Amino acid sequence: MQFDTHLFGNVEVNPDQIIEFPHGLISFESNKRFMLIHEAITGQDPVSFTLQSLDDKTLAFQIIDPTALGFTYELELSDEEIRLIKLEKPEDAAILLVLFKQEDGAAIRLGANLRAPLVLNPKSRLGLQKLMHKTRPNITLSNLSATAA
Repeated sequence: MQFDTHLFGNVEVNPDQIIEFPHGLISFESNKRFMLIHEAITGQDPVSFTLQSLDDKTLAFQIIDPTALGFTYELELSDEEIRLIKLEKPEDAAILLVLFKQEDGAAIRLGANLRAPLVLNPKSRLGLQKLMHKTRPNITLSNLSATAA
């Protein structure tokens, strides 16, 4: 199926690769269907991806694996959350962070939303955004913001 995006123009969407967020994302609850897009760089594994909404062509988020920023998460999911994304084994979960842009005059900085990571089950193609009211003290953080070129 073809889908017209704001950032990438017309793209092919394989229905078997659509990721569904049953509750949507925080502040975007009506957007439930997404696809991952990344620009291939020869000889390099993709570090960041674009999470493109298939419900709103103008809505897209840059997301990144937290290990690319030098840290890992230790998350606890409730039984309800585990059932929601049909997660059979914890090691099947993929944790990703939504990037955001901060503008301060002429300076533009990129940051990662550490308090609301995305938890994806690639097998079921279901995901959720886990709002953490309190970050755990055993999260190791390094180089969380980088100046945009």
